[in-house]
Amino acid sequence: MKELSLNILDIAQNSLTAKSTLVEILLEETDETLRITVRDNGCGMSEDMVRRVTDPFCTSRTTRKVGLGIPFFKLAAEQTGGRLELESVSQDVSPENHGTVISGLFYKNHLDFTPLGDVVSTVCTLIQGCGGVDIVFRHTMPNGEVETDTREIRAMLGDIPLSEPEILMWIRGNLEEQYAEVNH
Repeated sequence: MKELSLNILDIAQNSLTAKSTLVEILLEETDETLRITVRDNGCGMSEDMVRRVTDPFCTSRTTRKVGLGIPFFKLAAEQTGGRLELESVSQDVSPENHGTVISGLFYKNHLDFTPLGDVVSTVCTLIQGCGGVDIVFRHTMPNGEVETDTREIRAMLGDIPLSEPEILMWIRGNLEEQYAEVNH
């Protein structure tokens, strides 16, 4: 993928498919590294699936025979000298404490570092398509932090859906304003 934000979108979409009620997207950035973590409370994966999920010919989908999102994310991290970390607890194993955490460490100064891309559009797309799933986004950088939490937005709005165009435009504007403040 040409931008890491597209990897984030793909992995977070997996979380939505896994019947999560909460998806956290955490970006931790230093001058040298970028760590991208997607954490959910979905149904989790079996131990066998965790072992095989980085194989592009392993997928839980029935519509196609390959699953490239996690393998591409792993490749993008490893090409920079980084790594992929994956933990998952299946709902069958732990009905109370299940879900998946996938994290990629990227070295930003490496020649093969893929740019982050348009993460604001990624977050807005996820919020638009998430239905009742809550999304927490936090990007921590050396000079500040950008964040949004749909639980807080829902508390302010009541019954107004987050997919309303005016709400999405407000969320986008708020994120862009936070980034402008951090990057001034």
